[in-house]
Amino acid sequence: MAVPSLSTIAQFIWETRYRDAEARPAEQTIVDSWVRVARAAAAIETEPALWQQRFFDLLQDLRFLPGGRILAGAGSSRRLTLFNCFVMGTIGDSLEAIFEALKEGALTMQQGGGVGYDFSTLRPRGSRARATGTIASGPVSFMALWDVMCATMLSTSARRGAMMATLRCDHPDIEEFIDVKRAPRALRHFNLSVLISDAFMEAVKTDREWPLVFPDPASSEEAAPGSRWVQRCWSGAMGPVRCRVHKTLRARALWEQLCTSAFDCAEPGVLFIDYINAMNNLGYCERLSATNPCGEEPLPPYGACNLGSLNAGAFVRDAFARSARLDEDAMRAATRIAVRFLDDVIDIAGVALPAQREAVRRARRIGLGITGLADALAMLRLRYDSEAGRHAAATLMRAVRDAAYEASIELAREKGAFPAFDADQYLARPFVRSLPDAIQARIARDGIRNSHLTAIAPAGTISLLANNVSSGIEPIFGLEVERRVLDANGVPHTFNLVDPAFAAWRDLHSEARPPDFFLEGQAIAPREHLLMQAALQPYVDGAISKTIALPEDSRAQDVAVIYEAAYELDLKGCTVHRSVARPGVVERLPAHQPQTGT
Repeated sequence: MAVPSLSTIAQFIWETRYRDAEARPAEQTIVDSWVRVARAAAAIETEPALWQQRFFDLLQDLRFLPGGRILAGAGSSRRLTLFNCFVMGTIGDSLEAIFEALKEGALTMQQGGGVGYDFSTLRPRGSRARATGTIASGPVSFMALWDVMCATMLSTSARRGAMMATLRCDHPDIEEFIDVKRAPRALRHFNLSVLISDAFMEAVKTDREWPLVFPDPASSEEAAPGSRWVQRCWSGAMGPVRCRVHKTLRARALWEQLCTSAFDCAEPGVLFIDYINAMNNLGYCERLSATNPCGEEPLPPYGACNLGSLNAGAFVRDAFARSARLDEDAMRAATRIAVRFLDDVIDIAGVALPAQREAVRRARRIGLGITGLADALAMLRLRYDSEAGRHAAATLMRAVRDAAYEASIELAREKGAFPAFDADQYLARPFVRSLPDAIQARIARDGIRNSHLTAIAPAGTISLLANNVSSGIEPIFGLEVERRVLDANGVPHTFNLVDPAFAAWRDLHSEARPPDFFLEGQAIAPREHLLMQAALQPYVDGAISKTIALPEDSRAQDVAVIYEAAYELDLKGCTVHRSVARPGVVERLPAHQPQTGT
């Protein structure tokens, strides 16, 4: 079989990230890696040879890019998890529970998984522990332990350690959390996001007072005289719990503080947690309060993200011609095979903790998304910031969603539904109700194999492997750019990159000026970024990793406008980045630019 032509950076990425050099014999080309991965995924099938060939065919022309942990670990000599990232268990509010959670995170990261935590369950700074009489130092202080652990675990790895920390907008330490990244080198291995409730957004809109609270089991007689109490659906609980009010401030002042910090430091992002839970297909049996490090998978305690991306540009026919079109039939066919591949990965993947295995097994979540969207739109002669471009992107993602759900229903008929499946409750969930009637009827009859099927990751490194296609749903970062990438020893290497769609167009029109559908990211207005995300979100049952790049002349008030628009557009979250934001903020997962968000 002919070895495909890889660009210089794609070859470098394969050699430093995904090649199994310890195999006997060692992998010599990327074809060897594809054979290894296809064989491993097909091993549990009743017809392994048939499915190995189908999986290989999907991988070999870069139409489908499994998550990096799958490419690096499936069938390899390495002891790696095949899940890119996890949300860890609820952190108990005791020293013993905190260090147990820290240990679980270290064990998970040792196998290559990034981790997300909700620190809202930890008592606020200055509160007294009833059992010992000690004074709490607060969640932000304990986050520093995780930051040191992450740096220690991955200090020699080419794959940067990744963690997400969330905190509720009504936690008494939320102000400290919002501003923590202002300190030089603080929490460099964390992405930060605030869990924003509908009630808070309403309080901001109406300029009301906002209580900061924390669960308190004490009776009113034990509490300080004059204490106020409220009921809140707190992290770690399925229903409302009794909370004591610690402090009250203006909601709008807290909102302005958050947006100013995001402008200055690119942190924190926002997660609209009530909408996330309202749209969760498993809202009848779990409550979400954290995401994986890049935000495309809101997950329950010990949940994992099992990711893969379809390369959108590979499904464009007659690129740049007036007859250019998306081959929806080919995309649907690829989607069906990719869903089966990712479902098989669930059964061959190892995890660090028994609780992770149970959480993965009960829901069988997968996150199939797309990458190379901006290149595909250029090949279709469509501007990223146009209504036609958004319509084409939505058409593409709708085809992926429908084919993914159909494939999962077929798998349920063959192998059984996911264990937490309850037909009546599942079919009552809002996202499931938005599916075509025929698909809902089939779920009612046959069940479904996977609770969730779609998520759009940043896909930074695997997009470089696919010859530098535009990453995830981001715009083309630059038609011609210089990019630094670390090798296995942490040494940076510099590459001069040309966007592949632009290179293909230039081969046809060597002397012509690039048309306006070759639009670089910095030329796109923030609202146009949001509108693209909003066009795709109805077809994504997980979430979308997307960063809103701010213009050089932007102001802190612009962040508030963007975050408020994201809320009004029913996005699950939002993150902004400004190229001149202070140095020292965490470099999010490898991609053209820092990115997270949903």
